[in-house]
Amino acid sequence: MRSLAAFALAALPLLAQRATEFEKRPAAALENDKVELLVFNKGGAFASLLLKDDSAKMNPMWNPAALARKAGQPERFGDSFGHFVCVDGFGPSSREEQVAGLTGHGEAHRQPWEQVEAARTGKVQKIKWRASLPQVQEVFTRQVELVDGEQVIYVESELESLVGFDRPANWAEHGTIGYPFLAPEKTVVDASVGRCQTRPHNNLKPHRLLAEQEFKYPTAPLIGGGTSNLRAVPAQPDSMDHTGCLFDPSRRLAFVTAINLEHRLMLGYLLRREEYPWLQEWMNYPANLSLARGLEFGTQPYDVPRRQTVDMGKLFGQAAFRWLPAKSKIATRYLMFSTRVPEGFKQVDDVKLEGGSLMIEDRASGKTIRLPATLPL
Repeated sequence: MRSLAAFALAALPLLAQRATEFEKRPAAALENDKVELLVFNKGGAFASLLLKDDSAKMNPMWNPAALARKAGQPERFGDSFGHFVCVDGFGPSSREEQVAGLTGHGEAHRQPWEQVEAARTGKVQKIKWRASLPQVQEVFTRQVELVDGEQVIYVESELESLVGFDRPANWAEHGTIGYPFLAPEKTVVDASVGRCQTRPHNNLKPHRLLAEQEFKYPTAPLIGGGTSNLRAVPAQPDSMDHTGCLFDPSRRLAFVTAINLEHRLMLGYLLRREEYPWLQEWMNYPANLSLARGLEFGTQPYDVPRRQTVDMGKLFGQAAFRWLPAKSKIATRYLMFSTRVPEGFKQVDDVKLEGGSLMIEDRASGKTIRLPATLPL
């Protein structure tokens, strides 16, 4: 039986939002004349983002279900598709937390999301969801806005503590791109990062990078000597590495972008650096081309348990967690965009939001992409 809320939402005039499915999972489609975004009802993952004028219908988001089918393997990531949120927790839970029922990467991406608002005001449509996080006793709220004629999606979120004491919070936006958008020597990643470090690891996976080494993106040290340019997937993928990079502290707004140079398709993010100071990149490059790369911006450099972020305290002078005060709320806002890039546009040197436009620069080619972006950040 459909709820009264569902009937009310279906009756809303001029709202380009509809119920649909993606990989047999219920989702909401938010769309205008430029883009279509699919959001899972459970966990709120951004599972698909398509440009309406893209005849190839290439979804840059990681689709682990499709990759598992292609490889003849069972699914193993649940509803963690594309861009999902890790809150409150980013990384494994401790043994005691596991016994208590708290799983890795926080609760929000595993909980049902209640749609509490869907509205249109002029050219702006918005949908708001709310999810209860019972183990950590928090409430997570997310609002997504889309403006007619724009291919920019505005995402605003709020985390509320229901307990009477301050606590360290771990929050990451697990934006993840995947094959076929992510392809060897065809996809490049750029970001406004400064100091970086390769993650300490235990060599259980085939790593290419030296562990716990500081470097400047994109040139990272290899185990076998020499360096690797991390912008691109290697020609012969067969490794998994993590890096943690500090977004440039001199900037208010930070960016991370990925371009498939063959299809000339870009996915990008622009975010408030003070809310998300860190970029972790999970570079999962198996030989069977089930490729995934996390563009994970958040409160900590690596996806590690809460105790470890507290013990770390700071890296490069920047805190590895964020405080959530007692009975209070903290909030974030960022934008996500997708666009075609002109011939010869091969890298991103800067992304700026000025005068109602998003400007994306490739200084080597002398070309700038301008996208309408009328809402503030």
